[in-house]
Amino acid sequence: MQSVIEKAKSIKLLVMDVDGVLTDGSLYFGNSGEEIKGFSILDGLGIKLLRDAGIKPAIITGRSSELLKRRAAELKIDLIYQGREDKLVALEELRNDLGLSFEEIAYVGDDLPDLSAIRQAGLGITVANGHYYVARHADWQTKAAGGSGAVREICELILKAQGKLNDALEQYL
Repeated sequence: MQSVIEKAKSIKLLVMDVDGVLTDGSLYFGNSGEEIKGFSILDGLGIKLLRDAGIKPAIITGRSSELLKRRAAELKIDLIYQGREDKLVALEELRNDLGLSFEEIAYVGDDLPDLSAIRQAGLGITVANGHYYVARHADWQTKAAGGSGAVREICELILKAQGKLNDALEQYL
C-alpha cells in the first residue's frame, strides 16, 4: 500500500473508464431504444473534491453516449474521449495534449480493454469487481465495486496521499 500512496502523491490527472467504473457495468435499453445508466452520487462528489483540489478528471470509454456527455457536463469533466477502443492510444493523446508524464496520471478501469492503459499509467487501478487478470496487473484494487463508490474511494486516496483530503472534507463543516 505504501507504494500506492507514493505513486498517488504525483497524480495530476485521474482518467476513468465508464462502464464498470462510473457505472456498475449494466446497460439498460428502453422500448424506444434509449440507453439508461446509473451513476453513483458518491463518485460525483469525489470527482468534485478532486477537481476542486486542482486534479483534473478525464474519461476514456469504448462506447459513445449522449447520456455520458450530460453526466460529464454535470461533473464539469471536459476531457472526454468516447468511442475509443484502444484506451492506451487515447491515453497517450491525452497525456501529450496536457503535457504530462505517465507518472502524473492515474487510470482506473475494470476489464481487458483497460489493461494496457492501467499498466502504462503511473498509478494503475481497478475496481473491486474488475476482471481478475486486470487486478493482477493493477497497482491497486478498490474495496468498492464500480458504480458503487469506487471512484470516490480513489479520489479520497489521491487527496489523502497529497495531504489535501482534510481541507476537502472540512469545507462541509
